[in-house]
Amino acid sequence: MKISTKGRYALRLLVDLAEYNTGENISLKDIAARQEISFKYLEQIITMLNRAGLVRSVRGPQGGYRLAKRPEEYTVGEILRLTEGSLAPVSCLDEKENNCPRKEECATIELWQELYQAILGVVDHTTLADLVENKKRKIGYDFMI
Repeated sequence: MKISTKGRYALRLLVDLAEYNTGENISLKDIAARQEISFKYLEQIITMLNRAGLVRSVRGPQGGYRLAKRPEEYTVGEILRLTEGSLAPVSCLDEKENNCPRKEECATIELWQELYQAILGVVDHTTLADLVENKKRKIGYDFMI
């Protein structure tokens, strides 16, 4: 499994909103500059995040974006599922029930299931707040959350 730029940039965008969360709206132009990501590409991503209810948008001179919830309420898993779709390492694990005709004799299914559970264990237990804290620890700077 490889996370696309869409998934990585969506995470960076949301971490930026969490980092600079002062109650004010944050312009996409500012986020694009800080994150060194194309404004046009971020427009596509923010539209998806807005439709999914992960961000709130405000139009006008004081407009911009902000998180719809507290950073602790977002998991990396929900963000990646929105941008990437399934996080399963093999297609037979995409659905709740494995309908693969070879599942009974498959020598590798347990490996894939274990890998999938490990992935979910990380992404579903890591929040935006955790990522902001990681960055804060790395650069030794206090951000407001």
